[in-house]
Amino acid sequence: MKLRAPLPGWSTSADVVVIGSGVAGLTTALQIRAHNLSVVLITKSYVDEGSTKWAQGGIAAALGPGDSPEQHERDTLVAGAGLCDLPAVKVLVSEGPEAVRKLIARGAVFDKSETGEIALTREGGHLRNRILHAGGDATGAEVSRALLAAVSRDQGIEVIEHALVLDALKSESGRVCGVTLHVIGEGSRDGVGQIMARAVVLATGGLGQVYSQTTNPSVSTGDGVALALRAGADVADVEFIQFHPTVLYMGENSRGQQPLISEAVRGEGAFLVNDRGERFMKSVHPLADLAPRDIVAKEISRQMSQSGAKHVWLDAKSIIDFKDRFPTIYASCSQIGIDPIKDLIPVAPASHYASGGIRTDLNGHSSVPGLYAVGETACTGAHGANRLASNSLLEGLVFGARIAEDIAKSLVTWEQPVASDPIEVLISPSVRGEMQRTMSRGASVVRTKDSLTKTLETLDRLKDATTIYANVDAWETTNLYLLATAITRSALERTESRGSHTRDDFPNTSDAWRKRIHQSIDEIGNWRSTHEEVCNDLSIAH
Repeated sequence: MKLRAPLPGWSTSADVVVIGSGVAGLTTALQIRAHNLSVVLITKSYVDEGSTKWAQGGIAAALGPGDSPEQHERDTLVAGAGLCDLPAVKVLVSEGPEAVRKLIARGAVFDKSETGEIALTREGGHLRNRILHAGGDATGAEVSRALLAAVSRDQGIEVIEHALVLDALKSESGRVCGVTLHVIGEGSRDGVGQIMARAVVLATGGLGQVYSQTTNPSVSTGDGVALALRAGADVADVEFIQFHPTVLYMGENSRGQQPLISEAVRGEGAFLVNDRGERFMKSVHPLADLAPRDIVAKEISRQMSQSGAKHVWLDAKSIIDFKDRFPTIYASCSQIGIDPIKDLIPVAPASHYASGGIRTDLNGHSSVPGLYAVGETACTGAHGANRLASNSLLEGLVFGARIAEDIAKSLVTWEQPVASDPIEVLISPSVRGEMQRTMSRGASVVRTKDSLTKTLETLDRLKDATTIYANVDAWETTNLYLLATAITRSALERTESRGSHTRDDFPNTSDAWRKRIHQSIDEIGNWRSTHEEVCNDLSIAH
C-alpha cells in the first residue's frame, strides 16, 4: 500500500535520512555525523516545532546520591505493568546517565540547586528524585535548543523544513532505500520528491491528533508509524495510549492541542479534588496524587463520569512561587482567567503519549530491512503498558545513539528503488473531525467491547470517503485513519485491563495477556494480528 500522490519531481540522496526533529531525531542525526556519514534531516514544520519543545516534565536518569540504574529500572517495570521487555529497560536506565552527560556536553543547561549541583525532582511513579529540569517547566525547549544549535554547526546535516514524509522506497530485495516526501515551498525542491538513502530512521514523534483533545502539537499525526505500516512493518502495543491526567480544561468546544499541567506541579505539592472538594486520590493509591499516570487518569475519568462534570480541579495554592517555578503553565492558566495561586485549576485527561509504535529491537531495527525507528514512533519494549514519567526524552537520547552506532557498523551499499505497491489510498480530510470524535468517545481512557466495536464500525464507514485530491490534509487524514484502526483493533483484542489500557468489561489484569499484540497490513490492505511474549532474557541486552 502507499499514499496516492504525484510522481516525484525531484531527487537527492544522503547516506542516512532522519525524519523528525525532536530529541530522538536530532540525537540520531548528530551521532551519525560522528561517523562522518551524510544526513538529510526532514521535519514537518519548522525544525523546532516538534513535541520535544513542549515537554514540561523533564528527563529521568539515575544521577543523584543514593540512586542507581537498578532503582530506576524497578520504577520503570512497576509503571509498565508487566509488559516491559527487561533488556530494553536495562539499556534505558544503564545507558541513560551517560546519554544525559553527553547532552550537557552539547550545551544543554539544567536547573541547579542552591549548592550548584543539578537539581533533581520527583514525578509520579518515581521513588527517588531523579528528574532533571530546565527553566522550571521548559525542559523540552532547552533540550531542543541545545541539539538544534549542535545541528546548525554541522555542515554534514542538511535540514529540509515543511516536508511531510509520504512512503518508503524499496529495492528489489525488499530493503528500504529511501523515501518520498512533499515539500511545501518554492524552488528546486518543492512538491513531491524522493530522497535515496542507505538507511532510513523514523523519528516522527506521536499520534495524539488521532483524538479530539491532546497535548501533542498539530504536526503529531503519526506519519512515521503509518509509513511503516504501509511498508509492511509490525507495530506493537498501540492500544497503550497514555492519557495525561491533568490537562488544562479549556471548554467544551476546544479541539487539538491543549495546555499541559505538568506532573511536576503535583510533585511540588498540588493535589486533585472533585466538585465536592474531596481529595479522591488518597483512597485510590499509596502514592495518592503522584500515582502512575494511568491510575490518576482513570480515577479522574470515573469522578467525571459519576458527577457528570467535564473536569476535576487541581489545588496548587500552596505553591507560593508558582509563577516563577512554572511560568509556561502560569501563562496558560492566565489566558482563561485562572490564577493558580488563588484559584483551583480545571483539569481533565487528554491523549498524551503512545507507549507503542513501530516494533524495534535494541538497535532500532524495524521488521523491514533498512528501516529504523526511534523515540515515540518506536516500540522498544521499554515502556510496556504505561510509560514512566520523564522516560521519553531519555529513550530518544539512548536509542538514538544506539541506532547511529548500528548504522555505522552495518551500512549497506546503495540500492535502487523498484516500482511496487499498486494499491493507493487517500481518505478525504472531511471525515477527520468525526474520526477524532469517534476515537475520543469509544477508544479513550476507558473502553468496552461495545464502544470499540462501534468505533471500528464507524472507521470502516469513514474509509469509503476517499478523494482524488492529494494534499497534506488528505495524507494526514489517511495516516490518522490507519493508526485509529490499529489502536482500536488491538484494544478490542486485549480482553483485560493493564497499564494505560482499561476495559470496563474486563477490569482485571490477566496473566494470559502478558504478551504484546503486533499489527501489520499486507500489500493489499488486509490486517494481520500476531502475539509476542514479553522478553525477560537479560542476555539480549548485551
